[in-house]
Amino acid sequence: MLTQRVLACCLHLLQLTKAVITVPAYFSDAQRAATKHAGAIAGLEVKRIINEPTAAALAYGLDSKTKSAMAERQKTNVLIFDLGGGTFDVSLLSIEEGIFEVRATNGDTHLGGEDFDTALVNHVTAQFKRRTGKDLTSSARSMRRLRTACETAKRTLSSSTSAPLEIESLFDGDDFAMVLTRAKFEDLNMTLFNRCLETVKRVMKDANCAVDEVDDIVLVGGSTRVPKIQQMLSEYFNGKELCKSINPDEAVAYGATVQGAILSGVRSSTTQDLLLVDVTPLSLGIETTGRIMSTLIKRNTPVPVRKTKQYTTEEDYQDAVDVCVYEGERGSTEGNNLLGKFTISGIERAKRGVPKIDVTFDLDSNGMLHVTALDTTTGAVADIKITNTGRLSNEDVERMIRDAQVMREADEARAAAVEARHELESYVYAALEEVEATGDRKLEKTVNEVRMWIDSTPRATRAEYAERLMLVQSMMRSG
Repeated sequence: MLTQRVLACCLHLLQLTKAVITVPAYFSDAQRAATKHAGAIAGLEVKRIINEPTAAALAYGLDSKTKSAMAERQKTNVLIFDLGGGTFDVSLLSIEEGIFEVRATNGDTHLGGEDFDTALVNHVTAQFKRRTGKDLTSSARSMRRLRTACETAKRTLSSSTSAPLEIESLFDGDDFAMVLTRAKFEDLNMTLFNRCLETVKRVMKDANCAVDEVDDIVLVGGSTRVPKIQQMLSEYFNGKELCKSINPDEAVAYGATVQGAILSGVRSSTTQDLLLVDVTPLSLGIETTGRIMSTLIKRNTPVPVRKTKQYTTEEDYQDAVDVCVYEGERGSTEGNNLLGKFTISGIERAKRGVPKIDVTFDLDSNGMLHVTALDTTTGAVADIKITNTGRLSNEDVERMIRDAQVMREADEARAAAVEARHELESYVYAALEEVEATGDRKLEKTVNEVRMWIDSTPRATRAEYAERLMLVQSMMRSG
């Protein structure tokens, strides 16, 4: 909550009121709704939520190095391989005369660079236990230090064939040192790398596209710097050279900026002919007799989209029907995700199979779903907007926005206090180094008293932190 309020304060100072937010392509409707609510709580009008691979495709399409190549082809098929710290997405798009059409998308919201780090952490933990007989996992501090060191080693292995992993006093006074090779790193993570490639294969199958029909493979996300991933991807596409002309860390933000400019009416010769056609990542439908999933909108359908199907009753003389909305690819709703449910009352009382109820799914460009049920005889109607599934109600969002406005001054004061605390802590550590060098016992006593005060007073005011800072600075000058 503090983070959202601090963000709201920053946005207020920058006078930003509208935003385009990117999310992983395989985010569910509930996750997209929660993201949109978070933007509203921060004081933003969320103009559009778009998939990260789609945003990266926009960046690719506007890159000067790819424009000339695209101009030579009437239609360009581009595979966006987006592997970040915690999520993974693959999308195949067709670009033709400025129209960006997503043909298929797939991904994993729990696969990324952090998983590669975890594999290294588990390996080192086992090595440490073998050498010392001690269990690292019992110390949260040691595990944090180890994860940081493993992440650093992983980054080094992107440009080197080996990386030193050295941590002094890792646990219970024992040091740890080893040389991690790129081959060992690849062996530890090969299962995860294969999962990435399997996702690519599914996208190609869904799009009914052969590997030789893909013109470019665009890498997005920091984890795509892993050499083995690049090698496996290139080999799958028959040795095709990967496109590295756009910055993998900036591509998504750049594409979102372009989309924001288009939505705001800002036009230039670069963007005036662009049109973005995204798709829904999961099938959407309702539960019918026997917990069977009846799909209205199939996965990879271009959005926005509106679909209607007619249903009837399963019992005689029903006067109400429950409509349960699901997303997923399983034929049974037991394996799919329930988005929400509602009841339509006042339907025609007749033998089962006689009433006619039209169910309409309306999916907008943000991936937000509106479901309506209408009895064609009585005119009874009911609906639901899947915008807060399992998350926040509209009332909660409005309340939190009001709270953020009311508490703005308090939040700003708290943010200033946190900054003052960090400044004091930095100065205290510098003073401790001075003590070690000079042996000034009077200064050491004062600094330790201030340290104890910081630990025992976590919610002091900015003025109180500033007062202690002046005390330590005075002692340092007089020393």
